[in-house]
Amino acid sequence: MNKVRMLEIIRFLVAGVAGFAVELAALILLKEKFGLDTLIAVPIAFVLSVGVNYLMCALWVFHGAKKQTARDRIAFFLTSAVGLGLNEILMLLFRAIWGEERVLFTLFSFAVSLYMLNKMIATGIVMIWNYFTKRMILTKKP
Repeated sequence: MNKVRMLEIIRFLVAGVAGFAVELAALILLKEKFGLDTLIAVPIAFVLSVGVNYLMCALWVFHGAKKQTARDRIAFFLTSAVGLGLNEILMLLFRAIWGEERVLFTLFSFAVSLYMLNKMIATGIVMIWNYFTKRMILTKKP
């Protein structure tokens, strides 16, 4: 793997962590403070993170991405919609297999619940989809 590609992957991971931080914080807020069901809170949080991810990918991660067309932006958001669908399916599957309400541990009086772990696993899987599709759309390279 060449140095440019490796740097791109590192930047993509940083952008992904930032987007995930926004998504997880929004998910926790929507579920814990507003009482929304996970399967309702996840898409709302996901949309917020897509905005953060789009800006970071277009402005920082992928070189040449600033020259996108409206069609490229639509493709970016459509692949994100597929990512959201994958995310929802995985969250539903993990809920059916493991549940989601059980508290795994408490950290400084913050209860870490199973739905948070489910979200982390689902995000890791969807991240792979996101990298390859976003790279193709924003750089026109596989």
